[in-house]
Amino acid sequence: MNWYIEVLKKYAVFDGRAHRTEYWMFVLFNVIITILLGLIDRLFGLWNVLSGVYGLAVLIPGIAVGIRRLHDTNRSGWWLLISLVPVIGTIVLIVFMVQDSQPETNQYGPNPKAAAA
Repeated sequence: MNWYIEVLKKYAVFDGRAHRTEYWMFVLFNVIITILLGLIDRLFGLWNVLSGVYGLAVLIPGIAVGIRRLHDTNRSGWWLLISLVPVIGTIVLIVFMVQDSQPETNQYGPNPKAAAA
């Protein structure tokens, strides 16, 4: 849960680096919360009001952590746009996101694993 809160604290921070755990824990919590809100919406007949509002609330932090994750693999944040290419773009982006961090300092900052240790 701390990883999720950390991403929300860095609401619109697009510079720096985010390691795999930070990114994937944020994704995991987003999926869980979206499913729960979708169930609540369906239960009360709200037509995806709660899940829609939540989706808008975490849109900017989601983009920011995605860009920081790409920076951690020494790629520009513009690579996030490759997900707009149907199927292939999403697969390429997932491959980028699961890759390990660049071990040394890169143009986007120091390795967050080294900073945490």
